[in-house]
Amino acid sequence: MLSQRPTAAKPATQAQSPTIVLAPAPATSKDPVLRATYDSIMEVGVRRTTLADVSRRAGVSRMTVYRKYDDLPTLLAALLTEELGSLLEQANRRSQDLPDAAKRLARTTANTAAALAAHPVLARVLAVDPEAILPLIVDRLGSTQRVGLAVITEQIKAGQSKSGDGSIRNADPDLMALTVLATAQSFVFSARAIGTADPLGRVYPELELMLHNYLVESPVAP
Repeated sequence: MLSQRPTAAKPATQAQSPTIVLAPAPATSKDPVLRATYDSIMEVGVRRTTLADVSRRAGVSRMTVYRKYDDLPTLLAALLTEELGSLLEQANRRSQDLPDAAKRLARTTANTAAALAAHPVLARVLAVDPEAILPLIVDRLGSTQRVGLAVITEQIKAGQSKSGDGSIRNADPDLMALTVLATAQSFVFSARAIGTADPLGRVYPELELMLHNYLVESPVAP
């Protein structure tokens, strides 16, 4: 149905100021264990963060932490999920005035990538413990990535003609969502390298344009 990109109302090509708040998410701030985990990562990094240290910082017993979070990876996943959820919520709000689902998804994804790249916890991990991120790049999707994938899939369905406003081409929404996620997270995980070449963040509106074109244009037949 949508074989060509609409010529009217193109996505913005000027940099979108990343006004997304990069302080701890409200849910993180309200939960003493999550906030203690956040603070520990910022102070000593992921590899030196322990459940004992988290419980001490939170002023609770280790058993209290264990009852809610089985181990440190589970606790870290919970923290990152809350932080990603907060960034997604803010990014969604900032794109609600755009006229269709394709533009909203492209803008939301680019803004979320920019905010994640600048997020204090992720920046700290990439600076001090980059190997902790490696499994999420080469081996598997983590729980936080799966949350993002589910959100993107629903937004794609909201733009397809069978279930939404018709602004996104009709193709497998799960496959399209995986492509969008993989593209966006490459900008996040490469943030330090990208930042040296583009300290002003001008690359993120380019990401928005790239994603918008992908969402609306049908692939060229071989």
